[in-house]
Amino acid sequence: MTVIDLVSYEDALASFDPVMGLEVHVELGTATKMFCGCSTALGAEPNSQTCPVCLGLPGALPVVNATGVESAVRIGLALHCEIARWCRFARKNYFYPDMPKNFQTSQYDEPIAFNGHLDVQLEDGEVFRVEIERAHMEEDTGKSTHVGGATGRIHGASHSLLDYNRAGIPLIEIVTKPIVGAGERAPEVARAYVAELRELIRSLGVSEARMEMGQMRCDVNLSLRPHGREKFGTRSETKNVNSLRSVERAVRFEIQRHAGVLSSGGTIVQETRHFHEEDGSTTSGRVKEEAEDYRYFPEPDLVPVAPDPAWVEELRASLPEPPRVRRNRLREEWGLTAHEMQSVLNAGALDPIVATIGAGADQAAARKWWLGELARRANEQGVDLIALPITPVQVARVAELVAEGTLNDKLARQVIEGVLAGEGEPDEVVAGRGLAIVSDDGALGTAVDEAIAANPAIADKVRGGKVAAAGALVGAVMKATRGQADAARARELILERLGVQG
Repeated sequence: MTVIDLVSYEDALASFDPVMGLEVHVELGTATKMFCGCSTALGAEPNSQTCPVCLGLPGALPVVNATGVESAVRIGLALHCEIARWCRFARKNYFYPDMPKNFQTSQYDEPIAFNGHLDVQLEDGEVFRVEIERAHMEEDTGKSTHVGGATGRIHGASHSLLDYNRAGIPLIEIVTKPIVGAGERAPEVARAYVAELRELIRSLGVSEARMEMGQMRCDVNLSLRPHGREKFGTRSETKNVNSLRSVERAVRFEIQRHAGVLSSGGTIVQETRHFHEEDGSTTSGRVKEEAEDYRYFPEPDLVPVAPDPAWVEELRASLPEPPRVRRNRLREEWGLTAHEMQSVLNAGALDPIVATIGAGADQAAARKWWLGELARRANEQGVDLIALPITPVQVARVAELVAEGTLNDKLARQVIEGVLAGEGEPDEVVAGRGLAIVSDDGALGTAVDEAIAANPAIADKVRGGKVAAAGALVGAVMKATRGQADAARARELILERLGVQG
């Protein structure tokens, strides 16, 4: 299927209703894997964090990670799910090189959490409820690297490399019920849902949920049905979409592709598809298996999980404030408009701003630096704000240096540049680069005298009563001091030297 087979988005929605299902995999931030004691730390040498259990060697017996179970329960509670009194693991059988056991330990018909919902707020303030089918525990696969091809995929590659360090890392898969009624806003709803879920996961402290690092990934299921028909159409599943923007684009593309196929009399194939970041398109992967193809059966080597109801209630009582409630509270406390708050959210700056305020900065200054200079640098580097090598404490210190008059905004930007470059703490960068504002009358007076001497015509205008012309002399002082002069004090000294009242 190529781009020329697409119909316009408007024409697609004129004839069909989109139906979505979103499956989000969240990699839990536990210290060890789901069923063994191997480390989950990133950056280790390939295949150095493995053992007989996660490699599926004969005779190796798994043990459930208690923190993984607790994280699953906390996620379920935060999603308003029912928590199972008794559940168990199952073996999902399939054969692929990144699955060393040739089966995945997962949950099938008895998930730990089910029947929940998540309310998501769209940019215009409308709240859309997404119903949750289930949240279940499972383990991740290993990582395949296909070498020798042009696309990084197995087709065309000369050989593949396998790293099993990731095999066995705890996952929670959160599956929605069919999302209907979104209409033309389906792509926006999908993006808003994944964004809200990511914030929820982070607020619980169970995962950093960084999509660019694969800690959270979304499978986008989509089908179309003609207006007025109740039966769902055949769905496609776009796998492992790893950014909010890509989730939105994948939904939009698939709506247009499905509509193109159906409008031309074709038939949708139930299959998995690959998403392409460069143009927002999807291409066919493989025919999608049904549940029976996986030959699920109860995992014989693991005992069932039976969360104590009293413990579940303790966890419920410990849940943090829901992200949407928190955002609305902060917007009111900070006195922001809905548009201003949306700008904070779009930049991924809410948590950094909150942390910077907590480190002593006022709200306006914290928002200014994260949405200004730091957002610009993050955009230039193509990374999230939180990926920048600067902490809220450091940003608060920069704001403090500006507030106390040690820095102006221009110098503060240079300090931020130095911190990002690894030159140390803000005060160390100020000292190392010699960036503090020149405010003592001795050094500043010399620069003022030189500026007056170099610009006699302007000085005469000021003496003649054109006080505004002093701005040019201030500019000359600032240039001579590389922007480090105290501009207000420099103006005062200029007027004093020229015998003019300010």
